[in-house]
Parts: sequence; structure tokens; C-alpha cells
Amino acid sequence: MALTLLCIDDEPTVLTMRKLVLETHGYKVLLAQSGPEGLKLLEREHVHTVIVDYKMPQMNGDEVAARIRALKPSVPIIMLSAYIDLTKEQLKDVDAYLTKGESPDVLLRTIERIQPKRVGNAV
Repeated sequence: MALTLLCIDDEPTVLTMRKLVLETHGYKVLLAQSGPEGLKLLEREHVHTVIVDYKMPQMNGDEVAARIRALKPSVPIIMLSAYIDLTKEQLKDVDAYLTKGESPDVLLRTIERIQPKRVGNAV
């Protein structure tokens, strides 16, 4: 079974590129261009990991992460940002933080690293 990833970013080109890379590596990828759109998808779909941008209109990534923690506390969250100086408070609800300049390999390794250990068919 392919893991389902939810990518939330307000830049359509970034989402398209990320989807291509992740699907090439066997992931099912859902896309959202805003925090509210991503949260609606999260409520409807079974998602294994969320990858969220920090700087977005309507809701910053830390606000989205806090809402995800309230809705589905066990879903791992990766924050991606062009900003390198995010505070511990801004990152308190995420499992990993990467800058957007990191290679796709770093993102792929991070996704694998933060997945909960599966027993049998349980996720």
C-alpha cells in the first residue's frame, strides 16, 4: 500500500514539482494550495504524512500544524520553508523542518524517518 502524503503550499509550481518527485518514488500525493484547503482534505482523506509550507496567505504553516495536531495528533508533519530562522515556538507542532533548498533526497529520507513503525497491516 502506498503512503498518502498531503502537500500544502500556496505556490502551484512547487506543488507540481513536489508531486512529480514523490509519485516517482511510489507515494500517493494530495495537493492543497492553502491551509484551509489542506485541512479539509485531511478531514476527508486518510493521510500518512503532511508536508506544509511555512509562509502562506490565510494561515501560516505553524497555524496549520497546530490544527492538524488537534484533528489528527498522530499524523507526522514536515515543515518546509525558505526561511532559515523559524523559532522553536513556530516549529513546536512539527516532526521535521527542512529548508526549501534541500534536495529531494533529503525530503524522501525525512518522510521515511518520521513514519510510525507499522506492525502487520496496521498503520
